[in-house]
Amino acid sequence: MVQWVQDQIRYMAYSTGLDEESTKIVVCLLLSFPLSALFKRLPDNKYTLKNLVVIGVSFFYIFIILELKGGFVTLLISTTFTYLITKYLKSDLMPWFNLAFLMGHLCINHLKAQFWQAEYDPTKIDITGAQMVLVMKLSSFAWSYRDGKLLKRDSKAFQEKLNTYQRSRVVVEYPSILSFLGYAFFFPSLLTGPSFDYSDYQNFINTELFSDVPDTKRPGKRRKRMIPKSGRIAFAKVVQGAAWAAIWITSLNYITTDYLFTVEYQQKPLIVKGIVLTILGFTYRLKYYAVWLISEGCCILVGIGYNGYDASTGKFYWNRVQNIAPWEFETGQNVRTCLEAWNMNTNKWLKNFIYLRSAKNNKPGFLSTLLTFATSAFWHGTKPGYYLSFVSGAFYQTIGKIFRRNIRPIFTTKDAEPVTRYKTLYDIISWIVTHLAFGYLVQPFVILEFKKSIKVWSSVYFFPHIAIGIILFAFKGPFSRSVTGFLRKYHLKSKGESETISAPKKDTITVHPNASDASLIPEYDNQEELNQPIILPEIDFSKEDYDELMNKIDELQKLRSSKDFSLIENEEKQALYEALDSLSKDIGKVMGKIRSFKSD
Repeated sequence: MVQWVQDQIRYMAYSTGLDEESTKIVVCLLLSFPLSALFKRLPDNKYTLKNLVVIGVSFFYIFIILELKGGFVTLLISTTFTYLITKYLKSDLMPWFNLAFLMGHLCINHLKAQFWQAEYDPTKIDITGAQMVLVMKLSSFAWSYRDGKLLKRDSKAFQEKLNTYQRSRVVVEYPSILSFLGYAFFFPSLLTGPSFDYSDYQNFINTELFSDVPDTKRPGKRRKRMIPKSGRIAFAKVVQGAAWAAIWITSLNYITTDYLFTVEYQQKPLIVKGIVLTILGFTYRLKYYAVWLISEGCCILVGIGYNGYDASTGKFYWNRVQNIAPWEFETGQNVRTCLEAWNMNTNKWLKNFIYLRSAKNNKPGFLSTLLTFATSAFWHGTKPGYYLSFVSGAFYQTIGKIFRRNIRPIFTTKDAEPVTRYKTLYDIISWIVTHLAFGYLVQPFVILEFKKSIKVWSSVYFFPHIAIGIILFAFKGPFSRSVTGFLRKYHLKSKGESETISAPKKDTITVHPNASDASLIPEYDNQEELNQPIILPEIDFSKEDYDELMNKIDELQKLRSSKDFSLIENEEKQALYEALDSLSKDIGKVMGKIRSFKSD
């Protein structure tokens, strides 16, 4: 049987012009659609049967289509280790030990592929892709189970230390080995993702995920099924994926990475080189759009993509495992928007299980950001290009924050009332700069080799890196007070906003209505606190007010030391001293609250 299947795959590869590796992946993706349609028709209460079918289909893919016996052992080692360590190691550091093993195991395979693998074999699948997806799933499970133990031990700490997403994904009861294997080897996302949390899989298998679906919306005539119909939505995702794939394949006839190393490219003007890098960056994204959208369609069809029902509109939401938003990325006007629209489930994992977990006293800073980008690079592989792109990406985010806090308020306010007449021009320039910057940033991610990556960056004179250095010097260096103070003079004020110094508004922290109940999965996962980086009060704005205040105090000090001070009338001096006394008391209160916050 195996030989017959392989003969058919070779024939398909020859007919389509694809290599055998890509053909095998496409076959698995396409087979997942009819198999998903059959799966959702299994009896809702046959949990063991469902898990067995999930595992059986994945084993068929691994052993019959992909011929990955060694790859299966690799995935099984990681799965077994996580299952045992989470069950028997009682330390709060258990998730970190688990992550260290998973990343180390993945690193070994990355290194084997980089240094010890023979010449590229187009007939064999690289197992590290599936292993990368598994690392996210297994490491998130370890944290979720640890959070479940925290909930049992100290519910107050559970509420205070975890965000809404983390509380909603908690695992209280340890799963059976069959359920855990079903989670690890979930066939629609086995090779390409998307990743998701164990609580999602558990609620999918026991159909609690669909508890809000009205009886009138449940399919089936004689026996009503819990999983609603999703064929049209799934098909639409496949069509989108196929369209992106067609554009990608067509683009290969016109431009590839090899063009960057030609004499013709090297002789182009700087602006043309930047445009070429931007176009190439777009073509790189196309294949990811294709694979992720098709894989998401499989997950929607099987049912795990379900994300709630809106009774007021009669609309179903199917974005639980959404991994990419092409339109949002391509129209993004800043780094943050683009990153949130790209590889979204990996971003959730990095945010909730690396970035926030590594923060000291729940206060993430630049080191947390740098660690997160470094982890992302290490997760992708050991080749230098990943680190060049991801470490630079950390600085991109920092620059983005500086611009949002200092430049954007010149053209609009947070509530977009008012905006200047130059706002449209600002948006256009922001879009151009953002995508030019991304075109530069992603080249090492694709090229991978250090010397070649540096050569491409040097072809545009490292312009983005030089710009980063200048901006950091201006806003973080010795003249930062003067620069920020100058820009703040031109910041727009929202309607009704006071001219006086004010504390950050409380509603800048997003609070989920069900945040106090960890047993409730949020209705929809397309909420800010679940899909975006954590939202905190803009403390830097308060710091800028402080800088402005310090400048005024310095002016007063100079005046106090001058002869002109004696010319001021005593009544004005007395009013000044009273104002300073009042200010001193207020600052004392602020310092007391800061000390109390840090001690908590």
